[in-house]
Amino acid sequence: MTAGDNLFGRLLKRAPLAGDLPDVLGAPATGLHLYLDGEGAVLQMAGPLRLLLAQQMPHDKPLPLHDLLLPHSTLAIEGRPQEWQGLLLDLDFPGLGEQTLHLRGWAQPLGNGWLLQLIDIADLLSERQQAHQREACQGIAGQISKQLRSCSLGRLPMVVSDQLQIIAQRWQIPCVALALLNEQEQVWQVHCQFHAHDAPGLWHDGQRLGTPLDSLNGTGPQRLGAHYGQYEHTRVQGLFGNAEGFAVPYSDDRGVMAWLLCGFYAVDKTAPYLTDRDWLMLAGALAGPLLGRLREQQHQLQLERLESLQTLLGTGWWEIGSAGEHIQLAPTLAAILQQDSSKLTLEHWLNLIHPADREEVRSRLQALQMHGEILDLCVRLHPHDASQAPAWYRLQGQVSGTGDHRRLAGFMLDISDIKNQQQLAAAAHARLDNLIASSPAVIYVQHYVEGALLPAFFSASLQPLLGWSLEDCDAGALVERIHPDDRALYFERTRQLLREGSVRARYRLRDSRGDYHWLLDEARLLRNDLGLPVEAVGLWLDVTEATLAAEQVRQSEERYRILVEDSPAMICRYRPDLILTFGNRPLATYLECAPEELPGVNLGSWMSDVQRADFIERLALLTPESPVSTAEINLQLPGREHAWWVWSDRGVFDEHGKLIEVQAVGRDNTEVRRSQQQLTQSAKMATLGEMATGLAHEINQPLNVMRMAIVNVQKRLSNGDVQIDYLTDKLNRIDAQVQRAAKVVDHMRVFGRRSEIEQQLFNPASAIEGTLSLLAEGMRGKGVDLRISETPFEVQVRGYVDQLEQVLINLMVNARDALLGKRESESGFKPWISIYAERDEEKVRLWVEDNGGGIDPRLLERIFEPFFTTKPVGVGTGLGLSVSYGIIENMGGHLSVRNSADGARFCIELPIAPDD
Repeated sequence: MTAGDNLFGRLLKRAPLAGDLPDVLGAPATGLHLYLDGEGAVLQMAGPLRLLLAQQMPHDKPLPLHDLLLPHSTLAIEGRPQEWQGLLLDLDFPGLGEQTLHLRGWAQPLGNGWLLQLIDIADLLSERQQAHQREACQGIAGQISKQLRSCSLGRLPMVVSDQLQIIAQRWQIPCVALALLNEQEQVWQVHCQFHAHDAPGLWHDGQRLGTPLDSLNGTGPQRLGAHYGQYEHTRVQGLFGNAEGFAVPYSDDRGVMAWLLCGFYAVDKTAPYLTDRDWLMLAGALAGPLLGRLREQQHQLQLERLESLQTLLGTGWWEIGSAGEHIQLAPTLAAILQQDSSKLTLEHWLNLIHPADREEVRSRLQALQMHGEILDLCVRLHPHDASQAPAWYRLQGQVSGTGDHRRLAGFMLDISDIKNQQQLAAAAHARLDNLIASSPAVIYVQHYVEGALLPAFFSASLQPLLGWSLEDCDAGALVERIHPDDRALYFERTRQLLREGSVRARYRLRDSRGDYHWLLDEARLLRNDLGLPVEAVGLWLDVTEATLAAEQVRQSEERYRILVEDSPAMICRYRPDLILTFGNRPLATYLECAPEELPGVNLGSWMSDVQRADFIERLALLTPESPVSTAEINLQLPGREHAWWVWSDRGVFDEHGKLIEVQAVGRDNTEVRRSQQQLTQSAKMATLGEMATGLAHEINQPLNVMRMAIVNVQKRLSNGDVQIDYLTDKLNRIDAQVQRAAKVVDHMRVFGRRSEIEQQLFNPASAIEGTLSLLAEGMRGKGVDLRISETPFEVQVRGYVDQLEQVLINLMVNARDALLGKRESESGFKPWISIYAERDEEKVRLWVEDNGGGIDPRLLERIFEPFFTTKPVGVGTGLGLSVSYGIIENMGGHLSVRNSADGARFCIELPIAPDD
């Protein structure tokens, strides 16, 4: 045996052929034998593999060896056969059906040529390739596992996606996904997926796959598709687009928890060198660390939730070891108990408990440790601040473990809120019991028995109210004590209660003395979970006095209605927008309509815009504290002149103080108003009469000026000395005096006519100017000095400018008469009258003052009375100051008088109009 034979035998683990070959090749049992010449041409071939060659040996000439080989194998046989001696040759021959024959052999001299012995090494190459692929698979699996275990939880989804992409690209998988079992819902869900850009997407992240994967056998990879036979679970095959697919399970101690899904993938063709074990390892490297990290994350979240829950509930666990000297507390519980350490001595922990509960806890802990009796107590903790109430905790514990590992474990739960609620509920229950016992109403309970309601309970107030007990109120006796006229109502009350679940009725019930009481019965039916009646709970309230009072009220209302309808006064109700809701017959008569037509009519339609605005403004000032307002209103009634009503409003308010309705009473004041106007006009004409002398002087003065101017012009004309400038000057003077006289006459005409119906806005300074235009010259002509202060401010008041002039004229004329009378008795007396004005933010004041010595203090209170005068009989009417007082009051102001150091001082006070 040669050295080449031994080497080839060691490599292929088989022995080389022994013996010398004959000159002509025989029929070897295995392999392929080629007899070559010195140049490497094939002279003869033998062996069973020669039949698998695509190129056969010609009979007439040698065949070059490289013609039998694939191109890449020709490099191994460069040169001559003698150069190949001692070398292992791996040659690839084209075979039948496009197969490749992988052969290995060696060359050795034989006779004059060379014998090339070759054997089939396809199995050896396949095992080597599988070993390389398995090593690569193990390397990738290890790298995947390492990446998943070392990455952060935040990068975990991205790393999983990257590893799926590596698997898909390494083994040419078009679509790959990792499906995990949702343990809570027991359904499969795609955790992550990857598909090539030219492959359709079978799945998406987070997709719920339901439960079809449960139908697969989880012991090994599952091949789906027509190549392996139609799979019986069509729903599973649908997950792979009804095409070839490959599913690899991953199992742990909980069972199959993950599947590696490969879509559009014929695994036996694309990766035949990977075994099921390799795929299981690959799926385990991906799913195992991922599930571990996800469970770790879930566990951490559960710990955080538990810690948050313990903090919110004020609870935590405790544990006492077998030695029984120390107690271990949950960190949250130690923080709640304000302890620096979670491990305390047992005595220290017991000192935290209130002294009233401490010994009981100690005793129960000993019973738990010695006899295993379960600990369940409600205890109080000793407060750090004596002013605070102790906190209540529920303390529970039990024995766990045996022998040296025996320990006491439990929890402490803050139940302060529950205890406080229980105490409040107990107090409320006690108050309710006391209220029921002392209530004037009778609280009762009726049980539902076979379609009837039978009395089962009455509160203690039944005896003082009706003189009965529960025994006196069975169903039959109760009906007998109801007033005969109300029994049908009582039976209907019971039917309505059973039908609708609640009822409210009123009927009469006889007491033990034989007297009837009106009772208000309110009841509600209670039902069980099936909706069937159980009992009725209600109360009786004695409303005898209220019922009798209501009857009296009804009778009073009837009398009131008759009184309202027959009243001569106008009575109505209207909303804040002046829409009538009710009006009696007199109001309808005034408005020329029927009473039933009044609701819906706007009362302001008969008022001017100014009157309506003032009316609404007056209503806006009504409040619950000052609900009444009275005023005189002016209306333009259908087909009539202006009518004046004295109108009194009373506001009706809701619980928030908002005006919801107005009740009003009015009377016709037209005749009185007209009489007042006539009286004012008469007083005005009397004033004009008193001013006649002064007015004559006011007119005579310009006439004298004109007469003198005319005389002077005539003299010039008679002398022939007439100049145009002189004549123009005289004519202008005559024209100015004519205008002066005309102004006086025109103002007398305006002053003498009746006032306007509606008040107007005007400046009080204009009334002062008008007054002075009529009186100034006459006053000065009689030697009375007028001291007039200019009014530097612009202000407006609401009223009648001519009537204010009338008041000022009355005051100045009265002052003039008093001054002239004093001058007759005192020759050296120098009379004067002062008129000036002042204002503030709300009012303007006009002052008329003289130096006549004042008014007798005994007469000051009567000076504004009608027909009161200090003048001689036949000289004064006594109406001037009385009418003046009424004029100022009608304008919303006030006229007053007092004595100063020099004489009388009158003050006219008027409100400034809001428009100013």
